[in-house]
Order: sequence, then C-alpha cells, then structure tokens
Amino acid sequence: MNTLLLQLEVQAFIEEHLAKDITKLLLGKSLFEGVSLSELATQIIGKNKCKNKLPKWFSTKGIYFPDKLAIEQSSSQQVARYKSTLVQGNVLDMTGGFGVDTYYFAKQCNSVIHCELQQDLSQIAAHNFGVFKQKNIQCIAQDAFVFLANNKLKFDIIYLDPARRDLDKNKVFFLKDCIPNVPDNLDFLWQFTDTILLKTSPMLDIQQGIRELSNVTDIHIVALNNEVKELLFLLKKDYTADIHIHAVHIHAHSTDSFHFDLNQKNMEDTEYASPEHFLYEPNAAILKSGGFGVIPQQFPVKKLAQHTHLYTSEDLVDDFQGRIFRIEKVVPFNKSLRKLVSQANITTRNFPLSVSQIRKQFKIKEGGELYLFFTTDALGQKIIIFCEKNR
Repeated sequence: MNTLLLQLEVQAFIEEHLAKDITKLLLGKSLFEGVSLSELATQIIGKNKCKNKLPKWFSTKGIYFPDKLAIEQSSSQQVARYKSTLVQGNVLDMTGGFGVDTYYFAKQCNSVIHCELQQDLSQIAAHNFGVFKQKNIQCIAQDAFVFLANNKLKFDIIYLDPARRDLDKNKVFFLKDCIPNVPDNLDFLWQFTDTILLKTSPMLDIQQGIRELSNVTDIHIVALNNEVKELLFLLKKDYTADIHIHAVHIHAHSTDSFHFDLNQKNMEDTEYASPEHFLYEPNAAILKSGGFGVIPQQFPVKKLAQHTHLYTSEDLVDDFQGRIFRIEKVVPFNKSLRKLVSQANITTRNFPLSVSQIRKQFKIKEGGELYLFFTTDALGQKIIIFCEKNR
C-alpha cells in the first residue's frame, strides 16, 4: 500500500481523471514523485468499479482502492447490508478481502476480526475502516486457520467466502474444491463457534451444497435487481432438522422475501390451468430456490404445467413476487408460422428452442412493448403467449 496516493493533490488528480482514457495516462510521464502511473491507474479503475456496486466507497474521500479483482470478488453494498442482518455478537471474517462484508457486519455486531492473507489488502481494508471511523474491527494479516489454531478464541459466528478458483486459477464448482475447503474443515471450525455463515457462488446447485455440508439450518438466495448474486448457507452445530429457504429479492426501494421449508417444495398438490387473464414469472431468487410447488400455496395463482415455471390467474395478484403480464392472446406454436411480429421481448420456459433460435427463425428484433412467452402447457402442447407488461 503506497500511502503517497493519499496526498491531496494525488487524490484530486484521481477524481479529475475518472472519466478519462486510462490508456493515454499510462503512455504519459510520471506525474508525482513516489507514485507510478500504474498505481494511479489502479486507483482510477478501482474507484470507477465501485461507482454502482459500492457507492459508499466511491463517494467517500480518502478511500484506498485495491486491484479490480478484489473489488469484483467483493459483495455489493446492498447484498452486504442484507447479509449483516444474519449475524450478531463477535464475528470472525476468515476471508476478509476488501472488507465490504466486514464493514457491514461491524455496523450490527459487537466486534469483528478481519483476517486476510494478503498483507497489502489487509492494510487497505484497515485504512478504509479508519476512514469510515468503524472502530470495532481488528485486521489480522494472517491465514485465518493459523490464527484460530494459535489463539483458541470462540466466536458467535464465523463467516467464510471461499475463492471459487483453484491454485491454477481455474474455476471450480464444488465447495470442496474452493479455497479454503470448508466441508473438510467443519470439524476444526466447530471448535471455535456454534454458527457458520458460508457465502457461495450463485451458480452452485443448492442440493449439491447441502450434500457437501452438514448441519445446514437456513439457505438465503439473494438476488439484486432480478439477478442472483449469492447463496448463503447458515450452519448450526449439531442441527439436524429441516432446512429453511429464503428467496430474497433486493430492488430499488424495497426487498421481497419468499420463505418455505425445504420439505415443502416436494409436497406438490398443484392445480394446472391454461393461460387466463394474467401471467406471472417468479423473480430470479424464487426460480433458483426451486420452490415451484410452494408458489400456489402462498399466492392465488395456478401453474401452467409441471415443468413450466409460469403461473396464471383470472384476477390480478398484485403482490406476486416477480414480473406480471396481462395476456392478450395465446396461439399454438407452429414451425411453419409466418413472421409473427417485427419486434418483441422473448422469454422461453420449458421450450425446445432458445431465444436466439426463435429470433432467427421468425426474424423478431429485440425490445418494444410486446412480450412473447414460448412455452409448453399442461397438455404438452407448445404455445406462444402474447402479453403486455403489467409490472
């Protein structure tokens, strides 16, 4: 960490060049003694990456930014704030990184220890916590497993966000292949806490995660603006009862939550129906949860077909968590159909063709006010539902 980057004139330069071409900057001459052009570029790139993802970091003067990978791997501000509602007491963040999760944990908890193996990144996080005047965080530049083994401290909760790449930087898809390997280290971790919160990739299969872990009590599927960002597995020592699922969708001014127990989703006594007046598409968090049979238990809607995760109703269900459409008409799908429309938004659910294949076949441009759903009904018939967006 080069503290010369925090000089007022250097900070002013960074601010002035946020919208400028970094390539031209790197081709120029050194501008400040003790500060390289690449270091300036790192600060400019890092700050720009925080503009939408971490607006508090972007807008606060004196923040030091790490390389872009550390920012890309951090939680977004809204998701970290939600995550902080799941912790209390004294917390160990074993994979501290840039410190976004740690900061929001500290807003809710008595104390937080931020462990980060990379010394430079640990220093950066510590500096930024100081800028934010968050005094209940201790930064430790050490392997968290070594820290635990040496200090024998007990924590109310231990948090981990394992790296989803192996030592050769290849992407991995099982928890046991991440760094650190949490499944193989659970017995060690239970010596120091009764509660573990584990962040995983949004791409992880939930059932696979459950198979790899033990004592899972809750799974939080967190989506931001209809994109699943994180899966959070909450583990309690010796817990063996049913797993609670929370599909959480954070959007501009509110947060929707859809809850059920894992054993509910297979208890399907679902009524299927042909498209009525309204069509409903669950939000991304609910779709990821797999609780398709639970939806009609919580909202007065009917499912189109067993494997078609779209729902319908005669009357508007305004509190449905997802997109709502007013149905204009339904037509059978026929490959020999002439051009349907010139422009439309297209979605496929339980349908053999992809969106790109449909656009090519029917020469439909993207966008406009019309929405087309290519899907399959309860009789196994391929249909096209013409809609306008209600919400």
